[in-house]
Amino acid sequence: MASAKQRQTFIVKTQLLPSQIETLTAGLSAGQLTTHYLDGEWSVAQNVHHLADSHMNSYIRCKLIASATRPLLKPYGQDIWAKFPDASSADIRSSLALLRSLHGRWVHFWNELPDEAWQRIGIHPESGEVTLDDQLRLYAEHGEAHIDQINRTLAAQVEE
Repeated sequence: MASAKQRQTFIVKTQLLPSQIETLTAGLSAGQLTTHYLDGEWSVAQNVHHLADSHMNSYIRCKLIASATRPLLKPYGQDIWAKFPDASSADIRSSLALLRSLHGRWVHFWNELPDEAWQRIGIHPESGEVTLDDQLRLYAEHGEAHIDQINRTLAAQVEE
């Protein structure tokens, strides 16, 4: 179980992610957004669209965990979703707007969550039991991992 201080650190990371992604992607051309500079890695655009998709799913999972007894959490095929045209488009404006709005709601959710709710459990078919504490930590770290992936992708572009 995370301490209040650890939770607040993760909440701040959640709050900052949209502006960090906007800063990283500002001024990039369509080619820079959609080129796969690293073998086996997503493009910058796919990373941005994935963050919106993934974090929407997690937000819904959090609401289910907070409101139901041991709900079953639905997985999704992130690699399949990343291949859809809307998830590989160079136009990332809607995903950036979605991420900003979603994270605004999510931060509010986290900040108002009663202490007794943090250990509520959902059941993920692949991961087993997950708590709201787990979700907060996992998705704060998830955002950071994709910032790292975008940075590595952009660095690889410079090396070409």
